[in-house]
Amino acid sequence: MADSAPIQKSRDLIVRPTVSKAALDKFIAKLKGVSVLNVDPKLVPGTKFMTLYESQDANMVVCKTFDQMKAARAAGKNFGFYKKVTSNADVDEIHRASLAGASFVIVEVNDWKIIPLENIIAKLHKSNTKVYTTASSSKEVATMFSVLELGVDGVILSTDSVEEVEKASRQLETVMFPIKVARVLEVKDVGTGERVCVDTASMMGMGEGMLVGSRSNFMLLVHNESVGSSFTSPRPFRVNAGAVYCYTITPDGNTRYLSELESGTEVWIVNRKGQSRKATVGRSKIETRPLLLIRAEIEGEVGTVILQNAETIRLVRPDGKLLSVTEVKKGDEVLGFAKPASGRHFGMEVDEYIVEK
Repeated sequence: MADSAPIQKSRDLIVRPTVSKAALDKFIAKLKGVSVLNVDPKLVPGTKFMTLYESQDANMVVCKTFDQMKAARAAGKNFGFYKKVTSNADVDEIHRASLAGASFVIVEVNDWKIIPLENIIAKLHKSNTKVYTTASSSKEVATMFSVLELGVDGVILSTDSVEEVEKASRQLETVMFPIKVARVLEVKDVGTGERVCVDTASMMGMGEGMLVGSRSNFMLLVHNESVGSSFTSPRPFRVNAGAVYCYTITPDGNTRYLSELESGTEVWIVNRKGQSRKATVGRSKIETRPLLLIRAEIEGEVGTVILQNAETIRLVRPDGKLLSVTEVKKGDEVLGFAKPASGRHFGMEVDEYIVEK
């Protein structure tokens, strides 16, 4: 069964410092997770940063005309094209710049931001030209990285705040979870209780779901409802995640009880290879349902998860095929995540002795 999870492409955050020349050295010394500055290379000699600027001395030369592009090419420079977009003619010019060999284009958009960027991304997403745009806040950075689902390849953030750079850097973060084989030790009915059905604002593909478990260091991969059944339509935005007390891991690095998830909460969507992406919860539904406990073991770590006892709740086998929880039996192998135990304090990991059963 093939995965259909979205492919994570690399994304760049470029900082355009708006501090004074006198404060520039102090500002860039505090930057972390950034490798490119949109600044005159003469102002940052000998630093670890690459520079993107309208100068032949820059590592990435910004050109505003096709003649400048020809000169940069002749000099053997890495060059791109800058354009302020106000009409479809400007979009066409950016396309021509890509065809002329620009390794990146910087798209400046004012009143209309999303639609022009969607058109440019659609034209260039199969080319070797990266699409950059500009932003003035970390919130705007997040929006630009999600345009037309693919998002831009990079954002140039104008700021005088190191904190804003750090917030924007987190928009680039993803996590690779070490997904491993879990061997089922026990399956039993545990009566009725409340479970949480998580509806996200994202469509999920085959092989994707959420990591859910009774312990913060032991979780099973619960698949989304993209398959459906004879009696239910596919709901690829949904994970029928588990009992209210169960944990899942969130992009802030903490764990959350499923009962805490609500509209606007971010969660990790994880595929069977361990690749992750962020999704926003649209709503969560807590309802009373018959429940099933599954106890499993991963490389010596033993944990449990309590799920709704229904055919549409599925785990993922090592070969990618799905296994309904109503068919799980002792000895079956499914996919999960485990690591040595550590304590949690309000969802934050702490180094303390702890035993969870």
